Amino acid sequence: MMRHFLFLFIFLISCSKAESQRLETSGVPTSKIAEIKNYLKGKNYNQDLAVFINFKISSGKYRYFIYDLKKNKIVQKAIVSHGSGSVIPHSDALQFSNIDGSYQSSLGKYEIRESYMGKYGKAYRLKGLDATNNNAMQRAIVLHSYGCIPDKESQTPACLSLGCPMLSMNAFEKTAQYIDQSELPIILYAFY
Repeated sequence: MMRHFLFLFIFLISCSKAESQRLETSGVPTSKIAEIKNYLKGKNYNQDLAVFINFKISSGKYRYFIYDLKKNKIVQKAIVSHGSGSVIPHSDALQFSNIDGSYQSSLGKYEIRESYMGKYGKAYRLKGLDATNNNAMQRAIVLHSYGCIPDKESQTPACLSLGCPMLSMNAFEKTAQYIDQSELPIILYAFY
């Protein structure tokens, strides 16, 4: 009996580790998912979906993820830009800022607000919820599409923004469906 219990325990631990590693390699660390799930508890935000941007992943690769928090799976992945000011010359590392005119991306949690029609077409206002991004509205940091962002991954870096997360037109249309169907605001979490 004890051997069966021990075997079951080891089996469950290995399954848990395999699931954790699978999520980790998907581009969204399990620690970030847990952080957002805890943050959302008791708040007036969508409890089922969250958007993650993992700026540790190079810009030519998928690093924008819409994540189903209930089913624990990615429902959309895309390429997303970062700000031109975030580039450090002769380095693969990025820098981040909340200062107007820095053209840098900002880290932290955002509330995806209402859409509007701007010079790049439909866009969503982003309200920064952390000290690292609370100037987002003042800086006009918004989620929008731009023609130079590709749909498919490559070794070539995506074009740069002035600090906004920009998606390809196709990826933006898919994202817009999720946002527009949600009765409550969705959280976007950019991390590095």
